[in-house]
Formats: sequence, structure tokens, C-alpha cells
Amino acid sequence: MTNLSSDAGGTLAIRARVLTYHAHPLGVGEGGSHRYIEDGLVVISDGLIEAVGEAGALLPDLALDCPVADYRPFLVTAGFVDPHLHLPQTQVVGSYGTELMEWLQRYTFPEETRYGDPAVADAASRFLLHELLRNGTTTAVAFCTSHPQSVESFFTESQRIGLRMVAGKVMMDRNAPEALLDTPRRGYDESKALIARWHGNGRLAYAISPRFAPTSTEAQLEATQALAAEYPAMHVQTHLCENTGEIAFVAELFPWSKDYTAVYERYGLVRRKALFGHCIHLSERERGALAEAGATAVFCPTSNLFLGSGLFDRDAALEAGLRTGIATDIGGGTSYSMLTTAAEGYKVLALRRQTLPGHAAFYMLTAGNADAIGYGDRIGQVAPGFEADLVVLDTHATPALRRRMERVETLEEELFVLMTMGDDRSIVSTYAAGRKVHARGTGGIDLPPRAEPGPALGASGRGEGGSVQAP
Repeated sequence: MTNLSSDAGGTLAIRARVLTYHAHPLGVGEGGSHRYIEDGLVVISDGLIEAVGEAGALLPDLALDCPVADYRPFLVTAGFVDPHLHLPQTQVVGSYGTELMEWLQRYTFPEETRYGDPAVADAASRFLLHELLRNGTTTAVAFCTSHPQSVESFFTESQRIGLRMVAGKVMMDRNAPEALLDTPRRGYDESKALIARWHGNGRLAYAISPRFAPTSTEAQLEATQALAAEYPAMHVQTHLCENTGEIAFVAELFPWSKDYTAVYERYGLVRRKALFGHCIHLSERERGALAEAGATAVFCPTSNLFLGSGLFDRDAALEAGLRTGIATDIGGGTSYSMLTTAAEGYKVLALRRQTLPGHAAFYMLTAGNADAIGYGDRIGQVAPGFEADLVVLDTHATPALRRRMERVETLEEELFVLMTMGDDRSIVSTYAAGRKVHARGTGGIDLPPRAEPGPALGASGRGEGGSVQAP
């Protein structure tokens, strides 16, 4: 039989309950959406998933020196994907009592002026990325600031850890403090230089990032359009229809535009891999235009509730065929945990008489968000050929969870309880490209040492040696 781990230097296996999604449960039904293996094995080689299956079938074919991390009875899924957050807002999370436009002026913009300082940007990047990993998030799409240094810091730390990340320098030339403004020329030139340095460097990708229409003149949007035309496959990220006051402001600034989305349409920014944060107050026309172009609406429930922005209409987006993701939106959002984010999403949708069952939520956090950012062919699934970004989940991590789980009877119910009651304490380990980069109870990045032989795995069929007991 084929030896599944001939390259012992870059190969390991993870044994656990394995869950992966390949379709939206609300579209194909729960049974056709996922694969679940009660005693599964994930074989990883050189950062990619090589094989997934029943442990009893795969273990005999592993090389004797292939380490096996035994996480039973924990659950392994693809790492979580967060398609919308802000690097410089980690120290304004939970700032009290304003709606969007005042919140930006009072808290966010003053904080962002600090990010031209490499020490500030470096420290924030380290904190954010490590906090994401502690919460099981392995890929994020991040707004940096208008300072190129913020992008340098974010990508440098992402590359050091080996993460698949997307980020960009914010372009903004009006309606913000002078210290944050660039110009159409400078925004274009600085973005081009960052693209040349970082886009496609390892697992990193650049996102063309006009902050949102109110902070860009038409001249800057023309410069953004030029960038988008030069890089037609590149991500674009911005904000859209988050707040009624914002929408009214856009109407004043762009009186020729029939609606907010039309501003971005005019400048060639509505397309595949264009990620529009919030999209709460879209008209039917706008949903249709975004869907036809293959763009993505990003639902940010904790932020939308905290700032009082409104309730996202997920079912209207699905009916329009509009690709949809779910995100933390740190720091308008109030939690780094995608579990907490999904729980708040459930509540938002319940207020609209819409549903978010456990399977649908975990699809969104993994394969759904991967597809939403245009990476559905490489991350988001625990399947051969996909990048080995994984999270190990403890559904009994707290006394409250353990007591609740005593009454759980199905996987769907277990997932829903984990979503509504779980948090960072449920994250046992996080893997990026096959390397353990977080372990519960450790103070920082946990990069794997050279594997040492360990005890036998009992009745696994492996024989002596080559195994490690996971925490």
C-alpha cells in the first residue's frame, strides 16, 4: 500500500473527530453539506492535507516515524476565516456610546494616527495575530491604516508565523484628521509599492483598500480604479451601507449617484473578490448588482449591534444569490472569537425571523468564509489538497459547557451549543500550514519542536513509536 508519509521531515498526522463542509447546509440540506468522521485521521505533508479518513484505515499506512497528535475526543475543523477586521482598532474595542460616524471621529481616527510609528504597528500586529490564533482564526482580511508602515508590520508578523493573510493600506484623502490623509497620487504609489513587496509573498495577498466612499474624493476613487484595473484578480475591501447617516452623507458627497453601491460601480470596484463590509441597508437593486458581479457582502453582527447600525438581512442576500461572509469587525465588533460572532449572528437573524443552525454557522466560519474571500479552493476544508490550517475544538471546555453537553444528542446540537456558549477557552490548538501555532494554556506562539518518538497508540495498529499525545 502507498506510504502516506514518506517525507517525515514535513509530515504529521492528527487524530480526532473530524468535521468538514463542502456546501452550504441551507442550500443542500444538512446531510449533503459535510463529512464527519468519529475517529478520523488527517495526514499533513509539507503544509498540505494529504489524506483524510478513518483512523483505522489510514494508520497502518503511515511511516513509522510520522508523529501522530492524538486529540480524541476533541473535534478538528478547518481554521476559522475572518473576512473583515481592522488592525489599528484593538485598543478602541468597547468604546462607549456613539453611532458609526461619531465613533470614527471620536475614537478610531485618533487611534489610527499612532500607526506611522513602527513600534506601535509592530506591537499591534503581534497582538492581533496572536489573539486571532488563540481564537482559532487562521486567515483574516485586515484593514491597516493609511501609513505604509502598518502594512509592513502586519505582513512581516504574518509571514514570520506562516499565515495566509490578506491586508491593505487604507486610502483616504478627506473627512479625516490631516495626519491620516494621503492624496490620490500618494495613495496609488504607496499601494503599488506595497503590492510589489508583499502580494504573493509566501501566503500573503494584498487588498486594494479605499476605506469607504465618504473618505475618498472622486480623484482618489479614480486612482483606486486604476489600481483595480491593473490587478483584476486582487482583493478589494471597503464598507457599504452600514449606517443610515453614512448613506445620507454619501448621497450628499456623490449627488450624481443613484445609490451607495453605484459609487463603487462607477469606479470599477464591484467585482469578484470585492469584499463589502456590513451591507445592512442595501436596496434590492444593490443586492442584485453585487450578486451579478460576484462580490461579497460581509455580515458583522457584534459591530452592527454595538454601534446600533441595524440588522443584516441574510435571507435577502441568499435570495439574490449574493455571496455572504460573517466577520468580527474588530474594533467596532466586540469579540475576536468567531464562535461569539456566530452566536451574535444567530441573535441578529432571529430578530429578522431567520435561522442559523449549528451546521450552517460552522460552514460560514470555514468553507463559507473561504469562498466569500475567493479562497474556497485552498482553505476552509479538511480535505486532500487543501492547506493544513486547522483548529482543534473542545466542546466541553468549561463547567457550563460540560453540564449542557450532558443533554446533547446530535452533532448539530453539539455545534449549536458550542457556538452559543463557546469562546477562546474551547480552542485547544491552532495549526497553520501544518504547524502548531497556538496551544491552549501557553503564553504565545507554539512552533513545533522536532518530533520525538512517544508511546504506542494502543489499538491503533501503529505499533511502537512515532506518536505524541496531544494536550
